[in-house]
Amino acid sequence: MKKQSRLALFPLFILLLLMTAGETGSAKSKPGTEKWCAQQIFSRKDSHIEESLKGLTLSEKVGEMLIAQIEAHYSGSYDKEYQLLSRLVQEGKIGGIMFLKGDAFSAAMLANHFQSIAPRPLLMSADMERGVAMRLSGATEFPPNMAVAATQDPELAALMAKAIAEEAKIVGLHQNYAPTVDLNSNPLNPIINTRSFGDRIPLTITMSNAVIKGLQSHGMIATAKHFPGHGNVTIDSHISLPLLQADRQELDAYELKPFKAAIEQGVISIMIGHLAVPKLTGTLEPASISKTIVTDLLRHDLGFTGLIITDALNMKALYNGENVPEISVKAVQAGNDLLLFSPDPELAHSSIVKAVEEGVIPMEQIDASVRRILQAKQWLEIDNRKLVNLNRIKDEINPESHRTLAQTITSRAITLAGDANHYLPLNREASSGNVLNIILQDKTNSETGKGYSKKLDHYYAATHIRIDPDTDSLRYANATELATRASAVLVTSFVKALSGSGTLKLTEKQQQFIHSLTGIVPKEKPLIFVSFGTPYIINYFPEITTYLCTYSENDSSEEMAVEVLKGNLTPQGMLPVSLQEPSRLNGTSLQ
Repeated sequence: MKKQSRLALFPLFILLLLMTAGETGSAKSKPGTEKWCAQQIFSRKDSHIEESLKGLTLSEKVGEMLIAQIEAHYSGSYDKEYQLLSRLVQEGKIGGIMFLKGDAFSAAMLANHFQSIAPRPLLMSADMERGVAMRLSGATEFPPNMAVAATQDPELAALMAKAIAEEAKIVGLHQNYAPTVDLNSNPLNPIINTRSFGDRIPLTITMSNAVIKGLQSHGMIATAKHFPGHGNVTIDSHISLPLLQADRQELDAYELKPFKAAIEQGVISIMIGHLAVPKLTGTLEPASISKTIVTDLLRHDLGFTGLIITDALNMKALYNGENVPEISVKAVQAGNDLLLFSPDPELAHSSIVKAVEEGVIPMEQIDASVRRILQAKQWLEIDNRKLVNLNRIKDEINPESHRTLAQTITSRAITLAGDANHYLPLNREASSGNVLNIILQDKTNSETGKGYSKKLDHYYAATHIRIDPDTDSLRYANATELATRASAVLVTSFVKALSGSGTLKLTEKQQQFIHSLTGIVPKEKPLIFVSFGTPYIINYFPEITTYLCTYSENDSSEEMAVEVLKGNLTPQGMLPVSLQEPSRLNGTSLQ
């Protein structure tokens, strides 16, 4: 009888166990349920927002949709750009401002000025992929996304995002045009490159979602870009129109996955890229002005409820010097809520107003966009923190804790992609004090690599020679002679990315010289390639088998590279991309 009772109770025990497990699982918040998620921000019905919307004129509504830009340098009240933007703000013809290059203190001063004269709170923004310092000097500079991905540690990505949000808010910013969630599947991509988290879907999703959470949980709008995916192109959209040759099935299987994950995570904003997707749209119309992509795919098929913003409208993939009215109206018709960096925001404003008045753009569409903008501004609580405290900037914009975090990411990211002949570490005694450091550049700048050279000199007796596009025959001959006599040769590359057309920017002579080194330097002597930029450059010099990559050029990455050479730091980074042999690069010329 006891045995039967126990058996009878067993199903009840299982049921209770499952119920408990369900309760435990629900205790941990599901994606999209946090207060900082788009699903929450844009689903609320708020009578105050509706009243505000009804109280706006057509001109004011269109103004809310335009994000103008300004250099973050305060040049005084007589500056023409400052005066123009001040007038547009006061007239309600713009609803936000993006900061370009400048300094943190000037940016804060300008933010306070524009907010103080605006009839409604402004949405202040900047592209801060690598931190506020990417635009404003004085802040903390972080490594690019690819370096962060090389650490394989999403906690570091989240901490970086939190630090960026904290510094951005100090100068009055509300939206970061990051993270870049494009999968950089094409080594010939000239513009995404190290800005991506790599070409692997799971890693990109993990890292980008960590950044989204880190930004938005600390009061900063994150922006996933560049929809529907800018990673598999060979043209820079700042220069011309790139083509993404993928159909819907291919997009679903690859490019769209990080965007879908970002939407599920609750990203508040998504930026549309200026690239054509002809197999999806049937035309060469840029995605940013395509209703098929913006409204049908992103808004309807993927169910994105947040803010949709164009990439900068001054980019040559879209702007031809005289088509501001056309691209402005088309961008709204496509379904964008925010139009970024118009070459002429006042002309864009009047063109959109006219299109609404003539029935070309429905008023209901304008209202829907402005409602979302007001919802985002309400979540940001801009009314409660319109002005920033200028006295905080000097002490809080670049704290030691953030600098330490940036150094940690840099040290964890440095990657040894190959060392077939075991040249590392580069022993000082074995090198006989005769190390040749070849500084390889695709631009002519005599300052590049100087800090790195000095760091090498602290430990090695090194000779440094610069090989740039202007190098003459005499210097090549000198470099060859030095390489012949050196006991170890370092090729230190400062090539950040490929050219705008997806080709290597090194001249034919530069490439021939680097190729010749394996014939000049005996195998028993170390020949080491160090890249302070794109990891893909080694594709062009596969005969060099020891390859170290930091993904970026700054004091910290240079210092860490030297520590690896010395043997004081073991590289922990993992390549987040697949390197391809030159023969597999679609037959593209290397010159």
